[in-house]
Amino acid sequence: MADFRSSIIIKKPLQEVFQYMVDMENATEVMVNVVEVEKITEGPIGAGTKYLETRSIRGKKAKAEIEYTQFEENQSYTASSEVNGLEVTYYYQFHEVEEGTHVEFEANIHTTGLFMKLTKPFIVNIIRKEDGNHLQYVKEALEK
Repeated sequence: MADFRSSIIIKKPLQEVFQYMVDMENATEVMVNVVEVEKITEGPIGAGTKYLETRSIRGKKAKAEIEYTQFEENQSYTASSEVNGLEVTYYYQFHEVEEGTHVEFEANIHTTGLFMKLTKPFIVNIIRKEDGNHLQYVKEALEK
């Protein structure tokens, strides 16, 4: 079961939306706390592609390695990261619709360790607040 999810219709062709979203270097435009993203693997974007993401969290910079663990061109991809007992997995699905592209997003958050398990509800709320509206920001960036 997802910890949170959203979906949106973007009035752009599916391939354009997919290519914009899988290029994580665009995250600085659509995820409020992301200040830098660097691709750290060679070659085209696909399963196994890794990025180093830097976020500003309460005035401090935090880095996380994000990997595409599943990737189907113009259909879906999964991005996962794990830091200090917190595993975050984002699933994306793309569907061509009459109005453009329907994007579905689902976030799953897994914690390990007693402290992380006890604070999971707070962690989910923080991540939802930071990333929960990013599809709206993608829509605004692509439709402007």
